[in-house]
Amino acid sequence: MTVGTVRLRNAVFYAHHGVMQEEHRIGGRYEVDVAMDLDFEAAATEDDLSLTVDYEKVYGTVSRVVTGNRFFLIERLAYLIAREILEGSAHLRAVEVTVRKANPPVGGPCDCAEAVYRCVRATEP
Repeated sequence: MTVGTVRLRNAVFYAHHGVMQEEHRIGGRYEVDVAMDLDFEAAATEDDLSLTVDYEKVYGTVSRVVTGNRFFLIERLAYLIAREILEGSAHLRAVEVTVRKANPPVGGPCDCAEAVYRCVRATEP
């Protein structure tokens, strides 16, 4: 069995997450990458979307989770996005989600804070 990876890179959202009250009030820029491991050989040879992951649906999931909630931690965002994507597609073996928060309030210059969460589908015994 082969393994390929389908990725969404740098999906950008404006949302209200963070530990500080100001972050919840004002909001900020969040960037999300999703890497999904699966065997897409059949989809590629047959040119059939039903045999792979639909990244338009994945984008919709990411958008809904990021913009439809307010959390303290970007770790929570990465975890929830990854779990929901993995549970939503039987084709996937693993999902890795990276959430970046631009200009985090760390007391000095910093491009971003980043949380990465990877989950792997349990195999059958």
